[in-house]
Amino acid sequence: MVALDLNCDLGEGEPPEHARALMAHITSANVACGGHAGDDASMSLCVRLARDFGVRLGAHPGPPNRGDFGRAAVKPAPDEFTHWLTEQAGALQRIARAHGVALHHIKLHGALYHAAESDPALAQAFAEATLRHFPGVKIYSLSGGLVARTARAAGIEVSEELFADRAYLADGRLLPRSEANAVLSDVAAVTARLEHWLRTGHMKTVDGNSLALAGQTLCVHGDTEGATALIRAIRELL
Repeated sequence: MVALDLNCDLGEGEPPEHARALMAHITSANVACGGHAGDDASMSLCVRLARDFGVRLGAHPGPPNRGDFGRAAVKPAPDEFTHWLTEQAGALQRIARAHGVALHHIKLHGALYHAAESDPALAQAFAEATLRHFPGVKIYSLSGGLVARTARAAGIEVSEELFADRAYLADGRLLPRSEANAVLSDVAAVTARLEHWLRTGHMKTVDGNSLALAGQTLCVHGDTEGATALIRAIRELL
């Protein structure tokens, strides 16, 4: 059995029964906290489920644009980025404390995730805001990416993230969702690719080659088609 954290983005408008079904099979939850999705009611539900299932609770802040689910490209200034992060993660942390649950990690959502990976000023703002406002909280970020390097240099514990349900480019970035086959939902194909990584440390890429990637946490998106079945199959593999 491999000790690999299995995380899932939740609190994004899914029915409560879907959130419960996913929460039963994961070890970390990244909960939307008022930016791209989420409100007090959905955050409270996810906090309670995380507590009941013994799942690590993470904040999942994103661009405050619900029209495109926070996935259209953004280029916030560092102070704007910091405001989004502290406001959203702070809201989840307050609700979590009221239920006796500690905030374990922060994982950026969508366009904000990719913006921080491509802009050193945003990666630095992420690290500084986490240290100042959420001391002791981990960061989940792209395997081999800028955020992971910046956070570790600042003394923050990082879990580098792999994606079970997203296609990889040759340089380790994710194939944009606008491209065909960017989201992977076929259980056999997903588990075969993951099994290859477990054996070799190399993730297969869209160009037919593979790339060496390290990681401590594996993501399946809660809105991927058949996410519950996919997570169950991954748990069996691990």
